[in-house]
Amino acid sequence: MPATHSSTKVVHAVCSHDCPDSCGVLVTVDTLTGRAVKVQGDPAHPVTRGFLCGKVAKYLDRVYSPDRLLYPMRRRAGVAKGPLRQGEEAIAFERIGWEEALDGIAARLGAISGEHGPESILPYSYAGTIGQLGYGSMDRRFFHRLGASQLDRTICSTAGEAAMLSVYGVKLGTDTEDFRHAKMIVVWGGNVHGNNVHLWPFIEEARRNGARLIVIDPYATRTAKLADWHIAIRPGTDTALALGMMHVIVGEGLHDAEYIAKHTHGFEQLRETLPEYSPQRVSGITGIAAADVVKLAREYATTVPALIRVNYGVQRSENGGTAARAVAMLPCVTGAWMHRGGGLQFSTSGAFGFNGTALRMPELMQASPLGREANREARTVNMVQLGAALTELSDPPVKALFVYNSNPAAVAPNQNAVLRGLRRDDLFTVVHEQFFTDTADYADFLLPATTFLEHKDVQGAYGHHFAQLSQQAIEPLGEARSNVWMFGQLGQRMGFAEACFRDTEDDLIDQALDSDHPWMQGITREELERKGHVRLRLPCDEAGTYLPFSGDGWFRTPSGKAEFYSEALAARGQEPLPVFVPNPESRHTAAAQSYPLEMLARKADNYMNSTFANIPTHQAMEEAKSGVLEMNASDAAPRGIADGDAVEVFNQRGSLRLRARVNLSVASGVVAAQLGWNKLAAGGAGVNVLTSERLSDIGGGATFYSVLVEVRKA
Repeated sequence: MPATHSSTKVVHAVCSHDCPDSCGVLVTVDTLTGRAVKVQGDPAHPVTRGFLCGKVAKYLDRVYSPDRLLYPMRRRAGVAKGPLRQGEEAIAFERIGWEEALDGIAARLGAISGEHGPESILPYSYAGTIGQLGYGSMDRRFFHRLGASQLDRTICSTAGEAAMLSVYGVKLGTDTEDFRHAKMIVVWGGNVHGNNVHLWPFIEEARRNGARLIVIDPYATRTAKLADWHIAIRPGTDTALALGMMHVIVGEGLHDAEYIAKHTHGFEQLRETLPEYSPQRVSGITGIAAADVVKLAREYATTVPALIRVNYGVQRSENGGTAARAVAMLPCVTGAWMHRGGGLQFSTSGAFGFNGTALRMPELMQASPLGREANREARTVNMVQLGAALTELSDPPVKALFVYNSNPAAVAPNQNAVLRGLRRDDLFTVVHEQFFTDTADYADFLLPATTFLEHKDVQGAYGHHFAQLSQQAIEPLGEARSNVWMFGQLGQRMGFAEACFRDTEDDLIDQALDSDHPWMQGITREELERKGHVRLRLPCDEAGTYLPFSGDGWFRTPSGKAEFYSEALAARGQEPLPVFVPNPESRHTAAAQSYPLEMLARKADNYMNSTFANIPTHQAMEEAKSGVLEMNASDAAPRGIADGDAVEVFNQRGSLRLRARVNLSVASGVVAAQLGWNKLAAGGAGVNVLTSERLSDIGGGATFYSVLVEVRKA
């Protein structure tokens, strides 16, 4: 046969997975077949810089996986809910069309709402996509209009966000591109090389220019192994270390008195607490030598510019909000904000001003049964406490669960309680997904979802300052449909007459960009379609440099300054100053007598939470740590455990079986295991059988890193 030559086109998309990098992606499409044949980083994007992480570089393996869910399905009568092995899906589910699926779901939701009230219906979603449309637009309209229970989406970062708001009043941070100007970079509770890799070239550029990289983390991550200095702090003790650094900095007169006087509030109250955090006491709490506490503090205070990249590991404990507050205060003590390449980055998301209210339309609640009849808003359920919501909540109990953009059977804490709830015969469950995930195994209706190559969206970032448009590169595979289409169609089937349920993707993008935020002015869909990415209209100094918190007008706190002391927290009965308090599950508490080891439920380098965990090419990259419990030899030896032994890890909530890996990735008293899919794990249990539904001190966030366990040889 003669050779055929296909023509191609290149489409600009944006990776919408939950990552600070929000990469510009160029998708090469064969125009004869309509098939994507290549994905690559956009070389014109100043942060993506032409490369993709190991996850997304292999993204076509996910898009064209033979295991993709491509058609609507319904559970067969008499088939119990529960884990399915590969190939059993056809036994449990039957293929149906979208018309039948939408009609069936609408009828069930209507009947449940009529019998138990609309609050008996609970949506459950998070950041399976962080595109503005896919994350929160037509779905929120649908559940607002329905009058369903509202979901407090707290599972990832709300403790740290609340911390930033308490100190600064807004979530802003140092520009990613300015990391190259730093002379000292402290990565605190983050794995840049594994989960924020597009920051890494800027860090390396800084290091080539003489900067030092210091990593503070209980685990020897990829980033820690590449650092100039890895400080292996005990889990949950970051507050003590930050206050110990302040003790040294202020005690030795290394603080910036001028910046403090002009731009901060409550310094004298903070100063009064610092004598309690001597290097010797901090050493006993954190496991860091007292001399190293002093060394770190002096280096940080005397190196200009010094920059902290604080990530979410710091805030995932009961006192994680306080820890994030304390770390966030450090550049205010030293005045690091005054220098390009100094300051702190937690999240840049506060710089974006998309019109979320126009997308979500909370006013639709007034047209719901609750708004019309009870004249009130629906109750709110914290997503961290899904297990309790499904097994304990009453008045009314949850009778329907609608899951999208998430895999709660694997990622929600207190997994055994979550699975008990999902197994309920009287719980009607709809799952909108790309694959037969752990959660999909419990669905009554299973609906196929698009990947970011198969729909259009607009997106910001939490690790840079570029708004981007993601064009649809290929037609949806099979009968996969986007969140926007699915919830719009479902709203019409429910009889919602409002015109907003017929809005197109372009309509929604225009609404998102119709913002009065000064940094979004002039950014239009047409410009984004033409350019792909547009930098926000950030305020800069006379030299054109963006220096957040370097002067008056940046802070949106009650005092108009950075707040060491928070009257707002005090008014809510919370600590106005950061104070170290041991987490309820830590080596400092009585609970350690029964469960003496602190557990780190780690994210894999090559998965995104549980996303990608089922793709063979990604599994191969994580094979060495899959199904493994990492232990220090000092903990393994007394338990008679050798490298490679089968072990049981357990506490009062559950247990799982893993293989011991005895190494130096964790310090004495700490063990670590990875998050993934339950159904792919030995025994069908994931790491979240061990975690609790307790909430953080502020922000109501998850406490994945406050977990005590014991380990025994299996």
